[in-house]
Amino acid sequence: MSKTAILELDGKKYEFPVIVGSENEVAIDINKLRDLSGAITIDPGYKNSGSCKSEITFLDGEEGILRYRGYSIEDLADKAGFLEVSYLLIFGELPSKTELERFETDIRKYTLVNEEMKNIIDGFPKNAHPMGVLSCLTSALTAFNPKSVNVDNEKEMYEAVCKTMGKFLVIATWTYRKSMGFPLNYYDNTKGYVENFMRLMFELPTEPYKPNPTVIDALDKLFILHGDHEQNCSTSTVRMVGSSHAGLFASISAGVSALWGPLHGGANQAVLEMLEEIQKNGGDADKYLAKAKDKDDPFRLMGFGHRVYKNFDPRAKIIKKAADEVLATLGVDDPILAIAKKLEESALVDEYFVSRKLYPNVDFYSGIIYRALGIPTDMFTVLFAIGRLPGWIAQWKEMRVNKEPIGRPRQVYTGYALRDFKPMDNR
Repeated sequence: MSKTAILELDGKKYEFPVIVGSENEVAIDINKLRDLSGAITIDPGYKNSGSCKSEITFLDGEEGILRYRGYSIEDLADKAGFLEVSYLLIFGELPSKTELERFETDIRKYTLVNEEMKNIIDGFPKNAHPMGVLSCLTSALTAFNPKSVNVDNEKEMYEAVCKTMGKFLVIATWTYRKSMGFPLNYYDNTKGYVENFMRLMFELPTEPYKPNPTVIDALDKLFILHGDHEQNCSTSTVRMVGSSHAGLFASISAGVSALWGPLHGGANQAVLEMLEEIQKNGGDADKYLAKAKDKDDPFRLMGFGHRVYKNFDPRAKIIKKAADEVLATLGVDDPILAIAKKLEESALVDEYFVSRKLYPNVDFYSGIIYRALGIPTDMFTVLFAIGRLPGWIAQWKEMRVNKEPIGRPRQVYTGYALRDFKPMDNR
């Protein structure tokens, strides 16, 4: 027997169906609420509102669980590569060896970016934030790919996915090359996707570039960990924009802009800015740990705890090991990273942080890795966007294939009631 929920308003009772997800998540379907009762719900930030049904990602913040299409994030990070996980997110199943080889080959067909895009990037000042440039360049891809995707045509949708995966990586690295005054690099179709990221970023025409396998492996894991995270701000933005039947590039451009915010994708940048501030003020980690515990002190320890995970961030456990391996392999001697390690070690045993479950999160460790690789702080969120790209594509595709209606939230108006117009002389 199906469950129902009863709402009583002004003496009248209204019955609504209850939906139970595959992991026993319970939702009251209020789709007919306004039609039946004339009332709406209000839920700032949508913390209690489900905007869709989705088969992509399961997240349990209380238990510290993250799964893509039913596979644990631990298994995927340990046993799969980024393109393999991207295929899983977008198409629903892990690829066979043949499917994965074809996917990578087909992405390579679209890695060449139209040369006229260089005219667009040349229009930005050198000090423009890479995320602002990336959002604009992603949107500009629409001009070079004006044909709208027929989501019901499997071949067209597949080609659009490959095209987006191929071009986005290149233009993302171009934002760094622009800021450094380096010549723009091209994708090397003889190398892998994550390896290409490193050489697109760092290879110079004056000397050969040698990839470090430990670094490539760590970045591969980081991109996997960022792949999708349920209906977060940027993902919801991609779905909302796409619900108007805006194209894939335009929708992802909007997602990039949403990710840019310091409360979302900018968190790992905030971690490094905090560490730099501590270093500038003497480098005393213990002093700042004490400040973080003082409720009257406005200082906040960035990179500890998580808005969704109330226990631990499962991604942090995975990437901590990779961060340790990167630092050991590169032998980095950096006072900023020394402060980070001190904060981590202290917070993991300090009763104040342990009792409040304020463990280091994925943003803390990703910031450490990026710093060790010499990636500028304002590029951190660009790397987050590269990892999140397959999730955005998967969510956009699911929303369109399911023919979800255009997003149109309601509001509760709290302004003036009807007023008489005042002539100019009486104002």
